[in-house]
Amino acid sequence: MDTTSERIIEGNAGAKLEAGPPASAKAQVEHKSSSGRRVALIAVALVGASVALGYWWNGRNYEDTDDAQIDGDISNVGSRVAGTVTAVFVTEDQTVKAGEPLLELDTADLDVALLQSKAEVAQAEAEVQAEDPNVSITETTNSASVASASSSVYSAASGLSAAKQQVAQIAAQLDQAKATDRQAQLDKDRDASLLKSNSISQAEFDKATNLAAASAAGVQALVQALAAARDHVGEMQAGVSSAQTHLNEVKSNAPRQIDTRRASLIVRQANLELARARLHEAELNLSYAHLVAPVDGIIGKKSVAVGDHVAPGQELVAISQVGRAFVTANFRETQLQHILKGQPATIHVDALDLDLRGSVEAIGGATGSRLSILPPENASGNYVKVVQRIPVRIKLDPNQAGLDRLRPGMSVEPEVRVR
Repeated sequence: MDTTSERIIEGNAGAKLEAGPPASAKAQVEHKSSSGRRVALIAVALVGASVALGYWWNGRNYEDTDDAQIDGDISNVGSRVAGTVTAVFVTEDQTVKAGEPLLELDTADLDVALLQSKAEVAQAEAEVQAEDPNVSITETTNSASVASASSSVYSAASGLSAAKQQVAQIAAQLDQAKATDRQAQLDKDRDASLLKSNSISQAEFDKATNLAAASAAGVQALVQALAAARDHVGEMQAGVSSAQTHLNEVKSNAPRQIDTRRASLIVRQANLELARARLHEAELNLSYAHLVAPVDGIIGKKSVAVGDHVAPGQELVAISQVGRAFVTANFRETQLQHILKGQPATIHVDALDLDLRGSVEAIGGATGSRLSILPPENASGNYVKVVQRIPVRIKLDPNQAGLDRLRPGMSVEPEVRVR
C-alpha cells in the first residue's frame, strides 16, 4: 500500500511537473492574441479616423460631381443657295481645317444670274452717263434764260422811259402850238376887222386866215400825236410788266428745273447702286456654291450626297470643334455656396482615365430644369422640393496631354477646390 501510494504520489507529482510548462505557453499565446487584437483595433480606428478626416477635409475644401461632361461648339453647316450637289469632298468622322472644301453645287443657274446682273449694271451706268450732263446743261440754259429775261426787262424799261419822254416833248410842243394858234386866231380876227374898214388888202387877210388854219391844224396834229405817244407809253408799260413777269417765271422755274434734273440723276444713280448690289449678291451666290469648312473640327452627321438637291438653310454636315472643348458640370444648388469664378479644378476623364487641370469660368444663369423645354410649374399640383442643379462651365488649361482626344459628350468627374 505504502509503495503503491508512493508510486501514485510520485506519478501525480510527475504529472504536475509535466503539465506545468504547457499551461504557461498557452497563456503567452493568449496574451499575444489579445495584444494583436488591440493593435488591429487601433489600426482600424486610425484608418477610420484618417478616412473620416480625409472625407471631412475633402468635403470642406472640394466640391465634386459625376453629372458632368465634355462640351464644345458644333457648327451645323448648311447651304446658302439652292442647287444640285455635284461633288462631296468629305466623309464621316474626317478631320478638316478651316477653309477646306466640303462640297460643290451646280453653278449653271448662278452663272446666268451673274450675267443678268452685269447687264443691269451696264444699263444703269449708261443711264447715269446720259442724265448727268443734263444737270449742267439745264443750269447753263436757265442762266441764259434769266439773263435774257433780265435784258428784256431792261429794254422794256428803257423803251418806257423814252416813250414817257416823247409824251412830255409832244405835250410841250402842243402847249407851244396852242399859244401860236391863239395868236394866229387873234391876228385873223383883227385882220377881218381891218378888211371891213379897208385898212388891209384881201391878200393880207387871206394870209392871216391861212396862218390861223395851219396853226389850228398843227395843234390838232400835236393832240393826236400826244394821244398816240400816251398809248405807246401804255404799251411799253405792258411790255415792262410782261418782261418782269417772264423774268420772275424764269427765276422761279430755274431752281425747280435743276432740282428735277438732279432728282432724275439721283434716281439713275440709285438704280446703278441697286444694280451693283444685285451684281455683288450674284457674285456671293456663285461663291456660296463652293462650301468650305468655317472652323477646324471633325465631320459628323453628313447628310448629303452627289445628286441631292439642297435648299437654303438645309443642314448638310456638322463639324465638332474638338479644339475648343470645355466642361459643363451640373452641381447641386447646395454645392454652390463656395464655388466662385476662377477657382482651380481637376477633371477626371472616364474614357481616357486621365486627369486634366482647369478652372471655373462661369456659373449658369438658371437651373437646368428652368432652361428645359418644359420647365416645371411649382404653382400647380402638389409641390415636392427637389434639389436643383445649376450648370458650371469649367475652362480647361491649354497645352495638356490628351486635350486633342476629348470629344463633346464624354463623361467626366470634376473636382473644384473651394478653399
